[in-house]
Amino acid sequence: MAVNNTTTKTKEQTDEEKNEFQKSSAFTENQKENDSSKQEEHFIKTKEKAELLSRTKKYIEAGFPVHFTGPSGVGKTSMALELARQFDQPVMLLHGNHELSNTDLLGGFTGYTSKKMIDNYVRTVYKKEENLTEQWSPGRLMEAVKKGYTVVYDEFTRSKPETNNLFLSVLEEGVLPLYGMKQKNSFIRVHPNFMVIFTSNPKEFAGVYHTQDALMDRLITIPIENEDEKTETRVLAKKTNITSREAGIIITFISRIRKTCEEKKEQGPSFRTAVMIAEICRKNNISINNENKTFADVCSDMISAYIMKCKGYENQNKTERLIKQELKKTE
Repeated sequence: MAVNNTTTKTKEQTDEEKNEFQKSSAFTENQKENDSSKQEEHFIKTKEKAELLSRTKKYIEAGFPVHFTGPSGVGKTSMALELARQFDQPVMLLHGNHELSNTDLLGGFTGYTSKKMIDNYVRTVYKKEENLTEQWSPGRLMEAVKKGYTVVYDEFTRSKPETNNLFLSVLEEGVLPLYGMKQKNSFIRVHPNFMVIFTSNPKEFAGVYHTQDALMDRLITIPIENEDEKTETRVLAKKTNITSREAGIIITFISRIRKTCEEKKEQGPSFRTAVMIAEICRKNNISINNENKTFADVCSDMISAYIMKCKGYENQNKTERLIKQELKKTE
C-alpha cells in the first residue's frame, strides 16, 4: 500500500499567510482608508506645508523621487506619508536600519517543502522516496515594484549603502536587479505606478551612513526644518486639544532649551517633545502653567537628558534649577 506523507501547506494556510504578508507590507483598501483618515487627524497642514506638498506632488508625478531630510521630530515621516496619501494606491512603509539586506527587500528561500512517498504494496519490497523543494518568499521591495505601490523609505541612510544600491537601477533604468536570488530572470520591470519617497536625518546623526552620490543625484532633496514658534504653537494646540495659551508656554520653553543646546552645537528637543509634554498633561489633567510643580516635574523629566548632555552637568540639581529658570520666562 502506498502512503503519501507530505508537509506541503494547505491552500487555506497559504492564503492566510499571503493575507498576513499583505497586511504587513502594504495597506489594504480598508486599511488605507482608515489610516488615511488617521493621518489627516495627526498631520496639521499649515500654509507652508500645503505649498510644499503641492510642489513635491508634481515632482513625484513627473517621475522623480522626493527626499525629505532634517533633524528628528520635524515631521519628515508625517510629510512623506501625507504626500504618499495623495495618490490612490497602496502605501508601503520601509524602515532603514543597518541590518536591512537584499534578502529583506528582494526575497529569499525561507525553508523547504518535504514530500515523502512510502511504497509497501509488495510485502517483500520496501520503497521510500523523499523530495525537498525550496520555498520562495518575495521581499517587500519586490512586492511594491511588481504591484505598483507607493513606498515611503523612512530614514534610508540608516541602511548600508550596499543595500540601497538596489534603488539605483530602480530609479534610473526602471528595473529591479535580482542579485543572487536563483530566479529565472536576472531582473524584473518596475510597475509604471511605482513611486518612492525617502526621508533621512542629517549625516552628523549617530547611526547614519554616508549615502552614495549616485543615489543622491537621483533624488530631489527637500530640507525640513522646525517651524517658527507662532506656527508650532498653533499646530500644537490643534494637534493635542490644549489651549493656545498652554501651547505657547510649552513651545516657548522648548524653544529656549533648543537654543541653549544649539549654542553648544548639540541636538535639542524637537516638536515631538512638546507634543509628548502636552499629551501627558492633558491626559492626566495637569495644569500647564509655570507655577505648577507637577507640570515642572513633567518638563524636567522630558528635558533633563538634553540639558545634561549639552551643558555637561553631572548634578541633577543644576539641571532642575536651569529648567525652573527657563519655565519662569515662558510668560
